[in-house]
Amino acid sequence: MVYGGAIGLALIVSLMAAWTPLAGTIDNAAYDWMFALHEPRAAMTETALLAIDEASLAGMRGRRNLRCALGEALERVAAVGPRAVAIDLILTEPGTDEEDACLERGLRVAPRLVLGADIPQTRGWEFPLERFAVQSKAVGHVHADPDPVSRHLPLMKAQGRRRLWAMSLEAYRLVKGVAIVETPRELEVGERVIPALPETARAMRIRYRDGQSLPRVTLAELRADPEKAKRFTGRVVLVGFTAQSEVKDRLMTPLGDWMAGVEIHAHAYETIAAGRFLTDAPNWVVVLVSLGIALGAVWVFRGRPDWRAYALGGVLLLVAHLTPHVAYRQDIVFPTFAPVSTAWLAVVTAAVYQYFVARRQLQVAETDRERYKQAIHFVAHEMRTPLTAIQGSSELMSRYSLNVDKQKQMAEMINAESKRLARMITTFLNIERLSDGSTDLKRDPFGLEEAVAVCVERARVLAERKRMRIEVGEIGSAMLTGDRELMEYAIYNLLTNAVKYSPEETVITVNYEGRGAEGRLSVRDQGMGMDEKELKSIFDKFYRTKRAEAAGIEGTGIGLSLVNEIVGHHQGRIEVTSEVGRGSCFTLVLPVTDRIPTTIERA
Repeated sequence: MVYGGAIGLALIVSLMAAWTPLAGTIDNAAYDWMFALHEPRAAMTETALLAIDEASLAGMRGRRNLRCALGEALERVAAVGPRAVAIDLILTEPGTDEEDACLERGLRVAPRLVLGADIPQTRGWEFPLERFAVQSKAVGHVHADPDPVSRHLPLMKAQGRRRLWAMSLEAYRLVKGVAIVETPRELEVGERVIPALPETARAMRIRYRDGQSLPRVTLAELRADPEKAKRFTGRVVLVGFTAQSEVKDRLMTPLGDWMAGVEIHAHAYETIAAGRFLTDAPNWVVVLVSLGIALGAVWVFRGRPDWRAYALGGVLLLVAHLTPHVAYRQDIVFPTFAPVSTAWLAVVTAAVYQYFVARRQLQVAETDRERYKQAIHFVAHEMRTPLTAIQGSSELMSRYSLNVDKQKQMAEMINAESKRLARMITTFLNIERLSDGSTDLKRDPFGLEEAVAVCVERARVLAERKRMRIEVGEIGSAMLTGDRELMEYAIYNLLTNAVKYSPEETVITVNYEGRGAEGRLSVRDQGMGMDEKELKSIFDKFYRTKRAEAAGIEGTGIGLSLVNEIVGHHQGRIEVTSEVGRGSCFTLVLPVTDRIPTTIERA
């Protein structure tokens, strides 16, 4: 559940980021790179440019004689049979009668003439003068994409109730002799279907070709050599400024070329004529592909904690990076940021998650292995005494002819030690189950005095071998709630440790003190004691003091760690005070209650 949630969060973050301005910048940069990489540099076949460059303006001494020069040029162009003429000049302001008449004669003979209109930011439409407009077959807008890099051409511009088609689109319509039909997602111009959505101003992606492939003749060249007009035969002629001093809409293309607006419209016309359009992938497809990548990351890393998962994750990243390229080869513009960011976030999230999961599993396995080793040590140490007694008694009974009383004594010993061994096994299993959380602690009430008495009686046998005394103070009616067998194991362990680490002919003292809801049961010895450093590690598993090892005292260091666990499960704690050479005192601080007298006891 957590794993799927983490991948889902990575997907959501990626998709939300995919619609930010930064993501748009990255997508545009990737589009420009793919455009330059995949786009063919074929020559322009349908259009030609009559360019008004710096040399042309210089020859006319600026704009003064432009209209007369343009009118003469149009007459020469019309004579060679062009398919259409589109003029990217805003002929709004009147000139002298002579200049306007000269231009009017040229416009009158131009076939399928399209004039340009503009929408400046400060005012409404700027249309050509009526005397010029009546000579045209259509008026089209001359806007290009307002971004620094011209990737689209809005095929329709509207202001108020008036809207115009792009100049290049109007020229194509006139050449084909058909009408423009609008549908919710496309424009139909005869047999040509252009993917262009209304909400994007019917924007069309331009498939630019090499800027040097556009056939062009400058106005100055045509005036100097009228024969160059033959280059316009059978072509759509676009007329406009290319001089940097006059061009206001010079923009960069995805190919890295700077182009004037009239050149951009020429490439747009070639795009429509070729009929091979780039379409944007729908948003739902982008989301679906990103979802597939995220699910792929889930599949790759689920159940594969080894190198194969990381290898497949690399393949998934490669697929995400190649997806926009493959889509572009199918004339589909697929955004780069969404799949790539989804892939990276999902793969990294899945890899990190699985790494920590695998690490946790390894830690669990190591813990289980350590617990198993501890169990073996515990069994070897704690069960050695009863097993030795059973083995020795059984050998005596089988090797020697013993009288009936001796056989009975040996049999009773074997039975007692067998029961003791069974209790030890049960206690050990209970402790293990409590430690790994597979069982709950018993919640049975029992008297502390009885539990201590049982433990002292068992430990007294060991103490007598070293001529030691165990003195027990008054405990009274204190009651504990929990597992009596486990608590007896804890108390017995403290007593046997006191005997083990104390010299002969010393005294072990067991005292109890009640403090409200807390009971303090202490076991004090007169043994070798411990320093402060040893006290910090006394409850660590397998820890044994250097002093005990030097004295040759046997032990595994497991007992006190188990006592600490048992007391902790009973909501208690252990306090230890010790001084080297003067003994130690272990105090069990436990929650207690007073015994409730029965009816007989009250009587």
